[in-house]
Amino acid sequence: MNARRILIGSLVVIALIAGGAYAYIQKQRPLLELGVGYGARVACGCVYMGKRTLEDCYKDFEPGMEPIQLSEDPKTKTITASVPLIASRSATYDPVLGCQPEPYKK
Repeated sequence: MNARRILIGSLVVIALIAGGAYAYIQKQRPLLELGVGYGARVACGCVYMGKRTLEDCYKDFEPGMEPIQLSEDPKTKTITASVPLIASRSATYDPVLGCQPEPYKK
């Protein structure tokens, strides 16, 4: 009987933590969308106009942007910044227009 109470209590605690994490992520989503858009554009300029490595571009990020990950598609000259499973945006280099962010999609 005591083991069953511990199991039920543990499940309740896990559910509360998961619910709190979900609520926090939903509240932070607009800020994360803004951050990944900014990160993609900055990294695109860093790589294709500044001729630096993608890893070196992390130096240009503002404090608080540590969760953002960058990836590059050299064929399309596109940089994608993302916070996995939450937000992702890309910017593509154009020789005339510079780095252009992708249109925002909800």
